[in-house]
Amino acid sequence: MSAVLFDFSGTLFRVESAEAWLRAVLEEAGAGLPEEEVAATARALEVAGALPGGASPGRVPEEVAGVWRVRDESAAAHRAAYTGLSRQVALPDPGLHDALYDRHMTPAAWAPYPDALEVLSGLRESGIGVGVVSNIGWDLRPVFREHGLDRFVDTYVLSYEHGVQKPDPRLFAVACEALGVDPRAALMVGDDRRADGGAAALGCAVHFVDHLPAAERPDGLRPVLDLVGRGREAGKR
Repeated sequence: MSAVLFDFSGTLFRVESAEAWLRAVLEEAGAGLPEEEVAATARALEVAGALPGGASPGRVPEEVAGVWRVRDESAAAHRAAYTGLSRQVALPDPGLHDALYDRHMTPAAWAPYPDALEVLSGLRESGIGVGVVSNIGWDLRPVFREHGLDRFVDTYVLSYEHGVQKPDPRLFAVACEALGVDPRAALMVGDDRRADGGAAALGCAVHFVDHLPAAERPDGLRPVLDLVGRGREAGKR
């Protein structure tokens, strides 16, 4: 075991709650929404699946379905898909739909899981290569830099930069090539069994974590260190 690939959202980082997301945008825009309507509107946005990295949509409207299927293959598709979901919910100003999308791309909208620093630094100390392989429509590198984790990541492979989205094994292959490792010597860590499980087609080991709020998953990444340690020991036999 000489490399670990990580998913981003729901694995290393968790996006803020839908209510915090909405409140931040309303405050920034100086938009008025009665206090008693804020929680209900946030809940409606959550049900619609409008917050990237949050809950999946309960239903994808027909007019959004086409772009939703390829949302992670380009920046334009990603924005169109999520603002299309957001527009299913009435807001005091139509411009707020794009403002919400813009907010989710800021480092302030994301928090690392409590054990992310410990695990990433532990891998670095052990000489393990680290890659981030994400289905996403925007550059997440500033999020890692702002939270002090960029120094532990050797390569980023982002779907929108390659026009390919997980579970397509080509994304994982790009990451392994960048790290100079055989996929059979790599571990993929993610929260989506279908998307992240695609790494298994290359021979990568795969480990899943629960997509939970950060406060509810304080040590979900720590088993990665044990898995890597056992993998290296097995390789010596």
